[in-house]
Amino acid sequence: MVGPELLLLLLGALVVTAIARRLNWSAPLVLVAVGLVVSFIPGVPEFELDPHLILLVVLPPLLYSAALDSSYLNIRANLRPIGLLAVGLVLFTTLVVGITAKLVFPDLPFAAALVLGAVVAPPDAVAAVAIGRKLGLQRRAMTLLVGESLINDATALTAFKVAVAAAAGAAMHPAEGVGLFLLVTAGGIAVGLIVGVVVRFLRRRLCEGVLETALGLLVPFGAYLIAEEVAHVSGVLAVVVAGLYIGHHSPRGGYSTRLQDAAVWKALDALLEAFVFALIGLQVSAIIRDVDLDAALLLGAGAVLLAAILARFVWMYPATYIPRYLSKRVRARERPPHLGQVTVIAWAGMRGVVTLAAAAAVPAEVPGRDIILFCAFVVTVATLLLQGLTLPWVINKIGFEGDDAREDALAEAQVQHRAAQAAVTRLDEEVDEVPDHVRDQLRSLAEHRGNAAWERLGRQEEESPAAAYRRLRRLMLSAERDEFVKARDAGEIDDEVLFRVMRELDLEEAALSRE
Repeated sequence: MVGPELLLLLLGALVVTAIARRLNWSAPLVLVAVGLVVSFIPGVPEFELDPHLILLVVLPPLLYSAALDSSYLNIRANLRPIGLLAVGLVLFTTLVVGITAKLVFPDLPFAAALVLGAVVAPPDAVAAVAIGRKLGLQRRAMTLLVGESLINDATALTAFKVAVAAAAGAAMHPAEGVGLFLLVTAGGIAVGLIVGVVVRFLRRRLCEGVLETALGLLVPFGAYLIAEEVAHVSGVLAVVVAGLYIGHHSPRGGYSTRLQDAAVWKALDALLEAFVFALIGLQVSAIIRDVDLDAALLLGAGAVLLAAILARFVWMYPATYIPRYLSKRVRARERPPHLGQVTVIAWAGMRGVVTLAAAAAVPAEVPGRDIILFCAFVVTVATLLLQGLTLPWVINKIGFEGDDAREDALAEAQVQHRAAQAAVTRLDEEVDEVPDHVRDQLRSLAEHRGNAAWERLGRQEEESPAAAYRRLRRLMLSAERDEFVKARDAGEIDDEVLFRVMRELDLEEAALSRE
């Protein structure tokens, strides 16, 4: 998949994404649906899903970007429930789906059935997280979904390697499988920490935003390759740990690096997510053509789909409430989980591109490879469309929304007030001879920032002074831009001058427009 076809796929996926966002629809679900329809149009080139491309080029930057934006502190505080989801649930789903596949496909060896279980076990939380954020899902639920999606791929891919080895005839004792899992997990974490520490050390000494961002672009690929090809441990965990470490320490870096990193990774995320979800839909015609489609295969795939969905529900409720019942420590450290939160997380089990990539990576010598690939496709597309389309309804029906926004605003206002006081104190301590009007202007700016946070907590029916300030200042910035553009067009200033001034105005407006 190279050349004009790849370019057309990327361009088309971005166009569909833009339309979906304009209509306030879920872009991943629309991309899957459009890709599914397009795959049956005569003359459309066949886009083959290359598992090595997905696992090396697509997955690492997506995981790394998600880790950069994730809260290490929140994940650490919820490590126990995240571990139950990312490790326990993945292994439980592998076993349940494996047993189900063996029952509905009697000719399929049990080891091959476990390969199918490992393939469909890890959910992809991209669509679920996008929907949850839009509908105001509580932060703890979002943390669990994001944390699960960051770690569960490592569990599933390790289980996949063990099951493939067994299906291909290389017998492995269960204890060996457990030992392999512990080894690749610990090794992946260690490699990720080493990469994160080294990269942070180098970036602090580059002292140039462009070079720091360029180095950051190499991190996910470097961490993944070092872990997989050199240390033979989990590349997924290495990427995630490196991203969490670097993201946690990013506030201590320079502002230009943070601005550039945010813009670069958002653009790359949009491109890669559009690509993978469109690619999922485009696989349908090729996969159907490669199998002998009959009622038995369809019923079997439906049973596997049902098992994958129900396994998550069967695991979620006991895994959530039994530890609280048995352990006083858990009850003391964690707030009681809301039943609606558990239900939403249980329903947010959409599968994604990792499932299809793993299915495509099944060696040809594994018995029933065509069945595994077809069932993986059915589970992926069906969960994306069925659960993805109904997840907003489930959230609204349960009525489980968090009050994190107001709590955040209150905490921000309190800290912003202290920050403004610290800024004014630092200003008063400055002994340089500065005109009084300059000091007054700086003091007024600090007080304005402190008051703006409190005003966001107040009534919204009428425009607050801070909102009026932002609105009027944007109008002033727009007028300044117009004048500089007119001067450039008239030949009064050079483009280099225009670009320098534009950056200054853009940075100020970015500060005004922060969400």
